[in-house]
Amino acid sequence: MTVNRPQPPRHSDRSSSSSEIAPKPYGFVSFPPQRPTLQRPAGHDKYRSDRIHGTLFLTLQVQTALHVSTGVVAMGSDIGSRVPLIKTMVQGIDQKLSIQGSSLKGCIRSVYEAITNSTLAVVTSMYRDKIPPERLPCKKKEELCPASQVFGALDWQGLIEFSDTKCETTGFATGFMPSLYRPRPDQRAAYFDRRGKVAGRKFYYHTIRAIDKGQDRGITVQQAAKEYTFKTQIQFKNLTPAELGTLLIVLGQDSQYPIALKVGGGKPIGMGTMTVTVREIERVEGKEQLRDRYSDYTPPETDRLTGNNLQQFIQRMTKAAHSNLIQKPQLAELAAVLKYPSNREPPSGMY
Repeated sequence: MTVNRPQPPRHSDRSSSSSEIAPKPYGFVSFPPQRPTLQRPAGHDKYRSDRIHGTLFLTLQVQTALHVSTGVVAMGSDIGSRVPLIKTMVQGIDQKLSIQGSSLKGCIRSVYEAITNSTLAVVTSMYRDKIPPERLPCKKKEELCPASQVFGALDWQGLIEFSDTKCETTGFATGFMPSLYRPRPDQRAAYFDRRGKVAGRKFYYHTIRAIDKGQDRGITVQQAAKEYTFKTQIQFKNLTPAELGTLLIVLGQDSQYPIALKVGGGKPIGMGTMTVTVREIERVEGKEQLRDRYSDYTPPETDRLTGNNLQQFIQRMTKAAHSNLIQKPQLAELAAVLKYPSNREPPSGMY
């Protein structure tokens, strides 16, 4: 006699409300066909006269609800909320939210890697054998890919420094996220190529709004609401025009590729879209400016770029990036995923 035992439920790509396969809220950016070129980085021992140094002053605007988790669940009464328990963000004594510099750096680096011929920064041990060998993280500080030269690698600090990003608004909003499932590459053929290797880098689409399940069904989170603004600075040294231009393209400053960042948690449900404005660039370039910079207590006004001068400088840097560093097919693939504004609805069904 055969007994049919009940089987545990299986997760699939099908929406609970439709028999059709629900589209996934992400796309892949392929790896360039050629191996990355590994070179010695510029170094920290001196300011090189053939490189650019300075600071980017940025304003980031929240376009869909943003939550960057601290990993701590607090009593709502401890942070001024009416809910019993809430997953927190970093909040200063001035009651303004912050985004950790490491979170912003990781977000920006992943895009920089994707549009240059670079290795991955981090690989999980579970899928290490699925990563093309030439895309494994750099191990020697004398042999670094383009992204590792700028952002850092094992035993190498990198050439840019990220500060924490401070919100301009006091207080916070309360959101209710649905439960999110872990990624399941083993159940999605799109993750792998014909060799069985990872197909590329994964990025989540921007959507017109984020899903909020409401207090009765969602996980309570402290978040920055739409239209909140944050400000921060990125300091850089010893960058080539192409490297600085690529960074500016990642920040959405190329009008031909209007992309936005995806920051924090809840990316599959539309959370974390932020647009960037470069308010000002303080830069030092060439022997004369380096000499003048350190021979006077007051930096020359010509070092601070705003208005038309700022836009001309950005155009010059991005042009250099397109000429020397950007991988055009990969930039086109990435722009198709991270293009903003977007008219996409957030996904329904499984997350």
